[in-house]
Amino acid sequence: MDKVQARQLAETVAWGRIAIGITALVAPTLPLRPWVGRDFAWQPRAKLLARSLGARDLALGIGVIMALKHDGPVRGWVEGSGVADAGDVLSTLLAFGKLPKRGRWLVLVSAAGAAATARIAAPAVD
Repeated sequence: MDKVQARQLAETVAWGRIAIGITALVAPTLPLRPWVGRDFAWQPRAKLLARSLGARDLALGIGVIMALKHDGPVRGWVEGSGVADAGDVLSTLLAFGKLPKRGRWLVLVSAAGAAATARIAAPAVD
């Protein structure tokens, strides 16, 4: 993968991460329901965790975008994002049997895809 492709890929994932982060901060049950189910998503403690994850995703996404915009080092932001996504994969796998059937696959595939994207793009972004 060349630098231009890697940077475009990193930017695309970053904008998606920003969108998810804002959604989690403003309407935490939306991204939470598919992952943990409707009943749990409405609990105040679950909303707290969703907002915290949303802030994490927002910060990582903005970090990538700002590094790209100001021609700063991008690789660390992309790698950090990939580690966060790998953590989401691991967390999902550890609770897999207790999660909603459709949602667990949605989260697993999207988080694994984002982690793999980070692994592929990170070495070439700078």
